[in-house]
Amino acid sequence: MILQALHQYYERLAPERKMPEFGFSMENVGFVLEIAEDGKLVQEHDIRQGEGASLRPVLLKIPYTNKVNVRAVNIEPNFLVDKAAYLLGADQKTKASRLPECYKSFISLVQTVLGGIDDEGAKAVLKFYQSWKPTKAPEKLRYWGDITSDKAGFIAFQLCGERQYIHLRPKVRNAWQKYLSTQKSKLQGQCLLSGCQHTDLQQLHAQFKGIAGGQSSGKSLVSFNIKSAESYRKEQSFNAPVSIEAEFKSSTALKYLIRNDAQHLYIGETYTVFWTERDSPLEGMLGMVLDPNEAELADNADLRRFLDGVRQGKRPEGIDSEVKFYILGLSPNAARLAVRFWHVCSVGELQDRIGQHFRDLQLQRSFDSEPEYPGIRRVLWETYNKKSKTETASPLLSGTLMRCILGGFTYPQALQNAVINRIRADQAINYVRAAILKAILVRKYRINNQGMEVKMSLDKENKNPAYLLGRLFAVLEKAQIDALGKGINATIKDRFFGAASAMPRVVFPQLIRLSQHHIEKAEYGRLYDKRIEEILCDVTEFPAHLSLDEQSLFILGYYHQRQDFFSKKDKQAQK
Repeated sequence: MILQALHQYYERLAPERKMPEFGFSMENVGFVLEIAEDGKLVQEHDIRQGEGASLRPVLLKIPYTNKVNVRAVNIEPNFLVDKAAYLLGADQKTKASRLPECYKSFISLVQTVLGGIDDEGAKAVLKFYQSWKPTKAPEKLRYWGDITSDKAGFIAFQLCGERQYIHLRPKVRNAWQKYLSTQKSKLQGQCLLSGCQHTDLQQLHAQFKGIAGGQSSGKSLVSFNIKSAESYRKEQSFNAPVSIEAEFKSSTALKYLIRNDAQHLYIGETYTVFWTERDSPLEGMLGMVLDPNEAELADNADLRRFLDGVRQGKRPEGIDSEVKFYILGLSPNAARLAVRFWHVCSVGELQDRIGQHFRDLQLQRSFDSEPEYPGIRRVLWETYNKKSKTETASPLLSGTLMRCILGGFTYPQALQNAVINRIRADQAINYVRAAILKAILVRKYRINNQGMEVKMSLDKENKNPAYLLGRLFAVLEKAQIDALGKGINATIKDRFFGAASAMPRVVFPQLIRLSQHHIEKAEYGRLYDKRIEEILCDVTEFPAHLSLDEQSLFILGYYHQRQDFFSKKDKQAQK
């Protein structure tokens, strides 16, 4: 299903020339050798971008096959554009015994493909190898150290006086594709993607670069390299029979998505790519929609309009709701890409679920600087210690959270645990943490009828003991601060919040006795007495323990009451 959707995506973009044709791929090229028509080296060009340590190769369309993926063991040259060990026959890091074989195989492929072609560029390359001596490479190349570095990328040829690379000259491209058409696979069979029978099957599927984690040479989405994963004497990717052409299209489409900043989102070691069945405005917006920041919302009126609309339950105009939307979550695992989730829905369903997600998170804010639309990155940011250099959001949690948002499921229990643990550790309850707990509870209530209904702001009609005790704790803390001033070393929240939210019966009797001293000193002591009385009249007893949901409700009661202290009504009441 995943490969079929990627195959269709290639077919959709190919007529727009956004995808390379068969036999080519967008790969990193760092250097270009400029040669004359007689084959002599004129000079080399460093085409990398950036400065200093940030120098990076550029993406260029080059001839490419999946055989390049296995040359850590085998000798497999790439046509006309390759690393220094193959193209120059010299390298500082390749074993000396291996270099002659690499160089010989590269020249053999070049001569096979370009032999007999009436093209100035092809003739120049053939003449270059008639006179080139690999042992002289360090002397003749001024960028020798950079060309042989790990981050150098591939090396290409260019004819002197021309801007076009030799591998992209029409006759050279045609010769390469003609050569590929003559290459037969070891096995023929029916393709799982196209359904074609008796077609050449791909032995090795592509590897993907540009995803953080795993080995830098690339990660495979489909691979078989152990006997226990093989069956019916089929080796490698013959266990998942896909034709060479179909595999090329699906892998090329995934490479395009990985490199397109507007169509991927990388959060918590989960790399999410997304695309639509047909052209849709949401295709390039989903990353910003799921993870918006205040700068984007301030500068992008369309994004703000979209988020405001879907949160209100409206579907924006000009977007076809029937178009299919594909979302693929990947996570690197050594040499492979693990599929975290695969979600297919319509654009309309996606809009509804995103809108429901932000409605569930909606809560009264303390300051305008707090995020009105907390993105996934910010939600996960509240689950770990930011001061730690090693602790990060769980990759399992990030993938599960994304799947719950897209599928409209209840949020993961691990998210609730992580947020409550961080509140206890940091003794801090901010808007985003409270919004997360509120969203978890209202989803449980709506979907499973297990959670508790929670409003956006203070709900004086809510008689749940946990919510009332959270409000009571906020009142007691406010009385202490008003009596002793804001300069005190530690409030009751710093000392007792964790215990009060988990075991109220142990803590609250002591806090209420202590509060009488604070109320006597406070300027508005009678007001605090009245508030405490209003809350306690609905509390028959202090529970011995609170469940995780009740602890979440306790925190929300505390947050709501704290927010109410800063409202205009409260200030008028104090006056």
